[in-house]
Amino acid sequence: MPSSRLYTLLAVLSFWGCQTTSENANGDQQLPNIIYILADDMGYGDVSALNKEAKIRTQFLDSIASQGIHFTDAHSPSSVCTPTRYGLLTGRYAWRSKLKAGVTWSYDSLLIDKNRSTVADLLKQHDYFTACVGKWHLGLDWARTANGAIDFSQPISGGPNEVGFDYFYGITASLDIPPYFYIENDRITATAIDSIEGNDLQGPEFWRKGPIGNDFKHVEVLPKLTEKAIDVIAEQSKTDAPFFLYFPLPAPHTPILPTDEFKGKTGTNLYGDFVLMVDDVVGQILQAVDDNQIADNTLIIFTSDNGCSPRANFKELALKGHFPSYQFRGHKADIFEGGHRVPFLARWPRKIRSGMISKETMCLTDLMRTCAAIVGDTLTDQVAEDSYNMLAPLTGASYQGPIREATVHHSVNGSFAIRKDNWKLEFCPGSGGWSFPTPDKAKSLPLPPIQLYDLELDIAERKNLAEVQPEKVAELSQLMNQYIRNGRSTPGSPQKNTGVVQFVQEDYKEIYKNAQ
Repeated sequence: MPSSRLYTLLAVLSFWGCQTTSENANGDQQLPNIIYILADDMGYGDVSALNKEAKIRTQFLDSIASQGIHFTDAHSPSSVCTPTRYGLLTGRYAWRSKLKAGVTWSYDSLLIDKNRSTVADLLKQHDYFTACVGKWHLGLDWARTANGAIDFSQPISGGPNEVGFDYFYGITASLDIPPYFYIENDRITATAIDSIEGNDLQGPEFWRKGPIGNDFKHVEVLPKLTEKAIDVIAEQSKTDAPFFLYFPLPAPHTPILPTDEFKGKTGTNLYGDFVLMVDDVVGQILQAVDDNQIADNTLIIFTSDNGCSPRANFKELALKGHFPSYQFRGHKADIFEGGHRVPFLARWPRKIRSGMISKETMCLTDLMRTCAAIVGDTLTDQVAEDSYNMLAPLTGASYQGPIREATVHHSVNGSFAIRKDNWKLEFCPGSGGWSFPTPDKAKSLPLPPIQLYDLELDIAERKNLAEVQPEKVAELSQLMNQYIRNGRSTPGSPQKNTGVVQFVQEDYKEIYKNAQ
């Protein structure tokens, strides 16, 4: 656990954990604790509160929905891991950074500019204790020897501690990407380093070969991270400051490793059992909040970084009647809805009424401005360029919507889409990801270079209306161009992107000439 220097122990604790009494702009006397649980590769259809036909009964996630609110139109800013994490923490689309496609890998440097404000920075300014426990996957600046080799014995710079977090305990990236270490703040916890061979590339328990710490076992990672998160909750509940716990899970991403307690429990497959284990993790966090008597003024949010991965074995799940992507087309990595429409559930008894449902379109980048509204802060134009304040729909307050003018989606290969109201324009001929037609396959098929869908009438994205709706294509193309040119999609002074952002593929520039 964090050093005792990080904690201020009080002689007398109030019933709600002695949270700070500084008043925010809304006149509230107590700022809430905020716990953000981010699942890894979990589909919208995996939550039984959202999918009544689900074959996995997610009782603890369902309890959040029944005791609070769930959004039916929430989106990750990307359909893969790293860029979603960047957007969630900074309120800025990752394609504005140096990462234009894909994810960071084993020894890539920190993606977040150290001068850029994050949600953790924001909340620290309001006396929050900020902790990240779990999968980082935003790059780390590893120390190197004179010959350029990684020196695991040295402190790690460019990690969570340098972008606003008081405490970090977690893993470098996905659980199938080496090196396999636990990191506490800026050092690995292993006392010896070995190497591990990769598993079957096609199997659900897949991981890549690489260095591994002597205290690291893949199957133990999710339980151990959960234990650390619970410790943070328990310790911080004793203090006079509110806390922000960012808890990005390594599951149900590969390797798909449910413990023996959950194997076979769903009657689906290993993935379904792993989802059930994730639900149990959520239950443990809820129990920790209840046990420490801070439930009333703790905002708990659960969501996923993107849609479900095909590693889940869709064919096997379909035979059992379970569909992780629900009624949406595609899955992880895709520009289609299955790639980026995600579950979003929240509970905050003091502010959120039970059983609420919101149809408001939202994006995970919105956490930044929503947190700013919670603490009564006004952000400058230089931060959170793609973040909107969702506090009103979150709490059921009256507002005039829609709040977002439009939302930009991004696939694993860097393909773009823009969604405004019920219209979604995709600037590629196929999935832009891993489902059919993949980018390479799409080039060999007689497909239109753009796709326009009316999601109100065609949520499965089957009827391309681009040819019969040229005015809508031009309108959305111009808006996409504006968002890129201005360096932001929210009101405010123009900002700069890092490098060139090109939403038009070279082969199809003529299609968008009216938007240039």
